[in-house]
Amino acid sequence: MAARKIGVIVIHGVDIQTGVSAGDVSQLTFSNSMWRRVSGKLGPAAANVVWREVIWSDIIRGRQQAYFNTIRDKTSADAAREFVLSALSDAAAYRKTADGAASVYEQIHARIEVAMRSLEDQIGPDGQVLILAHSLGGHIMSNYIYDLQQFRLRVAKGRFASPLQNMRTVAGLMTFGCNIPIFLFAYPPQKVVPISYPGDALPQAAQMTTWWQNFYDKQDIMAYPMGSAAPLYAQMVANRHLRDVPIHLGTPVSSGWDPLSHGSYWAGAELASPVAHYITKMLG
Repeated sequence: MAARKIGVIVIHGVDIQTGVSAGDVSQLTFSNSMWRRVSGKLGPAAANVVWREVIWSDIIRGRQQAYFNTIRDKTSADAAREFVLSALSDAAAYRKTADGAASVYEQIHARIEVAMRSLEDQIGPDGQVLILAHSLGGHIMSNYIYDLQQFRLRVAKGRFASPLQNMRTVAGLMTFGCNIPIFLFAYPPQKVVPISYPGDALPQAAQMTTWWQNFYDKQDIMAYPMGSAAPLYAQMVANRHLRDVPIHLGTPVSSGWDPLSHGSYWAGAELASPVAHYITKMLG
């Protein structure tokens, strides 16, 4: 009897240039170094993991680069400015707009749908899923799950045909370099509602208590703890559903801000062990 497979959905955040567009979601790009470390720790069990990437940077990157090229002779055109331009415009572009399906918001969500369908082909409509989300990717995945949960509340059924595609078999969520808190200031703290546990269609034995783990480097000014974002997030921490985990990515501690730390989560060794541990728990 073949071993049961689980799925991992990996989504990048700001300032990622993969060199490819949506294409084949099984082609590893930005997460390749993390997968090598994780699979090395899993050993033979890695064969039971289906790892899929969500690439969305190409949706916006062309317009960003075109603008950046026009200002090279008008201002400083260094790596720091390019990073800030990329980060701010990624966040600004990713929002709901009146034109609906034409918006960047919907285009990015469509990429997640493609990756989820690919997972379902490999692990079935009820397969367990782990989400790994970096930076703005955490905000994107939270919105995607929230929208599906709200759809189900409104019409009393899922938007898609299977529990997996409706994000109801997500056993766990691991965010790193996460900046969800900065998107919440438009609302009174008491009005901020986190996503509900997205693994409610899983068997009870497969459901996790601490299902959201949020890793952040204290020197990364674009990464924030979630438990302080709003009262209901604090309640999640108290209930052990959410855990904020400060880590150190190995860069010098002498300065208050390390501008390179935000992109260092993928290649560093600090996340490989907790990711492998989570996957091992899911595989049973």
